[in-house]
Amino acid sequence: MTRNKVEICGVDTSKLPVLKNEEMRKLFRQMQSGEDLSAREKLVNGNLRLVLSVIQRFNNRGEFVDDLFQVGCIGLMKSIDNFDLGQNVKFSTYAVPMIIGEIRRYLRDNNPIRVSRSLRDIAYKALQVRERLMSETSREPTAEEISKVLEVPHEEIVFALDAIQDPVSLFEPIYNDGGDPIYVLDQLSDEKNRDQHWIEEIALKEGMRRLNDREKLILRKRFFQGKTQMEVAEEIGISQAQVSRLEKAAIKQMNKNIQN
Repeated sequence: MTRNKVEICGVDTSKLPVLKNEEMRKLFRQMQSGEDLSAREKLVNGNLRLVLSVIQRFNNRGEFVDDLFQVGCIGLMKSIDNFDLGQNVKFSTYAVPMIIGEIRRYLRDNNPIRVSRSLRDIAYKALQVRERLMSETSREPTAEEISKVLEVPHEEIVFALDAIQDPVSLFEPIYNDGGDPIYVLDQLSDEKNRDQHWIEEIALKEGMRRLNDREKLILRKRFFQGKTQMEVAEEIGISQAQVSRLEKAAIKQMNKNIQN
């Protein structure tokens, strides 16, 4: 199929409007107050480029781009209907995960490798419990916590969630607040046998000498203790995005320290 065509589902993508942030907030206020019945349609049309940017991630799935675009539009409309202006979050930050989720649900339902209904039911219930626990505790719940709520063995929870997951690239961005993106790779712990890499550690420690205490702490936890950015963020009380920025800046500075 043609991936680079201008027209998708009868929509000329070259003529799609782009809404500024203030315009969007005004339309959301009008839609939510019922002041302008056409505001929702304007918000949909003004964010179709967001759907186009998302479906590019799924170009290698062998699906018709028109089908993915339509499914992505469903996710867009759901995000518009549920967006809370009171939260200090960009609409795109809120909408992209919902659009991706809608497309992934579509791909799962149309996947030739079928997952049993009972297993899917457990997985979807687990996802619902996960969302609820995250809103209550402001952290990612463990599989054990989810299994206690559902009264389902921990192993079944893990197996069910794994069964409905799509494979993703290690370099797929999972978060971006306008700065450097955080990739799947950043979420992985370092499981290397550190005893075999003591020379590299000596070089790292030498390069860390002139870093400040927080930078040293982050690099120590990330590369000497093998913790994920999320784990480091929780331990030192800052966001994962901040950990990512500090880590990159510290590594850049450390390289300069080693060379000098």
